[in-house]
Amino acid sequence: MSSLSNPEIQDKVQDQPQDQTTDLQSQETSEATAELGDSLEDGIVFPPGDLYSDEPPMETEFHLRQMILLLQCLEAWWRGRQDFYACGNMTIYYSPRQLKSEHFRGPDFFVVLGTDRKPRKSWVVWEEGGQYPNLIIEILSDSTANTDRGLKKQIYQNVFRTPEYFWFDPSTQEFKGFQLLAGVYQDLQPDSRGWLWSQQLELYLGVYESKLRFFTPDGELILNPEEAALQELQRAEQEKQRAEQEKQRAEQAEQQAARLAAKLRELGIDPSQV
Repeated sequence: MSSLSNPEIQDKVQDQPQDQTTDLQSQETSEATAELGDSLEDGIVFPPGDLYSDEPPMETEFHLRQMILLLQCLEAWWRGRQDFYACGNMTIYYSPRQLKSEHFRGPDFFVVLGTDRKPRKSWVVWEEGGQYPNLIIEILSDSTANTDRGLKKQIYQNVFRTPEYFWFDPSTQEFKGFQLLAGVYQDLQPDSRGWLWSQQLELYLGVYESKLRFFTPDGELILNPEEAALQELQRAEQEKQRAEQEKQRAEQAEQQAARLAAKLRELGIDPSQV
């Protein structure tokens, strides 16, 4: 794109005599050609850096990792259960006319109870016995926060009738939860730790190290598989160190007993008679 398309430059050019305008155009053309030539010599052509994209904004890495973390932790905690379905960033189709071209939403994380734990490409309400999620969590971002707090909340309340709805903003650490009572979402009240209790999951939700996490009724952090493996490795290392310390203490006691026996013999005393 020629810099002559810039309004500021156009204004300057219009104020200049024609010969100066021609010189300016020639100079800019030469500079652009030289710059392009350098790029071509390197085998690389760079597009302008100010191109506008009308594609929808993608989730951030944190957004993605947060969804995966929630899913991993819950599936690990419920690894022995087959009566639930949990997923993230999946489309839920809920058209009364059973059309996938209308009425659909994609929660960041949701859980359906009382269903088969099996892989799915999407959640189609009319193919799932009319079941909607029991719990939904949205991860707020600059581009979705207004929708998550407004339109989606109304849909989850009035259409889905989802018993519990939570949202978490990783940038501001804002964390809120709602419970459906008499058809209307009511604020869940946090405990002294800032955690919210989920009756649907029978678990706490709370912020830990800037991430939204699940906690047991006893307040224990629910680990994902990687964290659990690391914890087990640390436990094994601690047990190894404890065993080594016990071995060293036993060897020291044995050496001390041997020295005492030798001393008794020097005194003419039979150690076995002591």
